[in-house]
Amino acid sequence: MKLTRSAALLLAGGLCGGPVAAGDLQSPAKGVVELFTSQGCASCPPADAALKKLVEQGDVVALSYHVDYWNYLGWTDTLSSKENTERQYGYAHSMGRSGVYTPQAVINGREHLKGTDLSAINDKIDSLKAAGHGLTVPVVARMNNDELEINIGDGAGRADVVVAYFTKQQQIDVSRGENSGRQIEYWHSVYDVQTVGMWEGKAMTITLPAKAMGRSKKDGCAILLQSSTAKGEPSAIYGATVVMAGRKRNN
Repeated sequence: MKLTRSAALLLAGGLCGGPVAAGDLQSPAKGVVELFTSQGCASCPPADAALKKLVEQGDVVALSYHVDYWNYLGWTDTLSSKENTERQYGYAHSMGRSGVYTPQAVINGREHLKGTDLSAINDKIDSLKAAGHGLTVPVVARMNNDELEINIGDGAGRADVVVAYFTKQQQIDVSRGENSGRQIEYWHSVYDVQTVGMWEGKAMTITLPAKAMGRSKKDGCAILLQSSTAKGEPSAIYGATVVMAGRKRNN
């Protein structure tokens, strides 16, 4: 399998192990929450705080994507990208929606709701699971000496193996715009998304050579087993896990 350099980067860092810390999955993920947010949106800081709590729960893959369409309000979001905005619009199209909003939380790639309500987000994860739309395919990643293995179990359907690279935590001082004068804490801010393989419903292993990847100073990534529409828009997520840099495990 051909692997681009950007797709290979963070995986060399290793699987989370040792003492549990915020950002580590403490148990198999029960759901995936993708928050679309902006430093220029006055309604977003409560959602950013809710995402931090989801990270700390340890049983949810929680990611934040900073969009760029609020940048005209006088402050350019330092974490925003057009690719993040395109991902949000892709979800809107796959869900049959004509528009987007912030803060928006997308759950398991299937449904959306306002990103500020932590209780509602957890309830939605549970209700999707009860309806058979939870994370049904096991996804496990581990370092074996100089290789990283991504193991994916059996299931029904067809999906991409997607890696979303993120910075674990950072504080941003916002000096203009709707949040002027505020220091806001952000967790799991995604800066790149790459597809590294294809799953056809059968158990598979993707092995990536760590020695060919170099070293990364970034913090972690999520591995998502994600389906797409006929137009290539992101859709249902069947399985997921998190890999944190800097803590290797050889078993």
